[in-house]
Amino acid sequence: MTSASILGCAGLTLSAEEEAFFRDVQPWGFILFKRNVETPDQVRRLVDQLRATVDRADAPVLIDQEGGRVQRLGPPHWRRYPPGRAYGELSANDPLLRREVTRLGARLLAHDLAVLGINVDCVPVLDVPVEGAHDVIGDRAYAKTPEGVALLGRAACEGMIAGGVLPVIKHIPGHGRAMADSHLDLPVVDTSYDELDAWDFAPFRVLSDMPMAMTAHVVYTAIDPKRPATTSKKAMREVIRGAIGFDGLVMSDDLSMKALGGEFADRARLSLAAGCDVVLHCNGDMAEMKAVIAGTKALSGQAARRAKAALGRIAKVPEPFDVDEARARFDAAFEGKWAA
Repeated sequence: MTSASILGCAGLTLSAEEEAFFRDVQPWGFILFKRNVETPDQVRRLVDQLRATVDRADAPVLIDQEGGRVQRLGPPHWRRYPPGRAYGELSANDPLLRREVTRLGARLLAHDLAVLGINVDCVPVLDVPVEGAHDVIGDRAYAKTPEGVALLGRAACEGMIAGGVLPVIKHIPGHGRAMADSHLDLPVVDTSYDELDAWDFAPFRVLSDMPMAMTAHVVYTAIDPKRPATTSKKAMREVIRGAIGFDGLVMSDDLSMKALGGEFADRARLSLAAGCDVVLHCNGDMAEMKAVIAGTKALSGQAARRAKAALGRIAKVPEPFDVDEARARFDAAFEGKWAA
């Protein structure tokens, strides 16, 4: 029976203990980090190993490959890509060009991932930054307005899907005005509901048709003053599923982040009880993963429906693509700044 979880592993290949654990608990998917990547052939072998443990050829294997400072695959085997802001700053008087190049960048990213067997990328960032907020989002945001973020976020999703890779919109319902890094602390946002609705939620509403979303470990006092969105039934019911209208698969952000307190089993239990479909644990620590699984239930009901629907969005045959011509166009748009 499939567990409502996405888990990481410790190194470049699976240990015997990891193989046995994954075979036993059957996570829905896996996530890779820099510690898991060395060469293209090694990554392909690891991806195959992971899928073999759950005996599902389409098991999602995720990565955070945004570009800029959040890029798990990099030189010398993979090219560098710009952060989101760089797309938004292209040719200020030509929004169509910005959109075209954003789609092209995502299509190139999808190509890089698909040849490795990776079928989910945790992009795009749909958070809209505000003046004075913590830089954890910063240049990862495409633009400084909800409209700009939504336009380029849509383009990035289209490029990903065309290349056979699922996008994950994040961090729903919005991390842009947080004054703390949720990797280290629990951000608390005191903004009014109306302002959140008009600004922070807006890009997510525009892209509410996407297959997957990742939550924000952020407390919004206007929604639920006691719990971050990840573990808040009210945030999930009234905002993510309600005001935003998202009906795709919702995954938690990483349960090992310090924004969440308490035991790992409780973090998992509370996230799923709030309405997350699956929980994410990234660092590959076996003791933590066992605790997370202790608080995780089987993937069933509406969550299983959403998971199946998400995987159904993976293109069986990617859009025709001349990668050399695409790279040349991409490099020309950025005047070679992000060339390999």
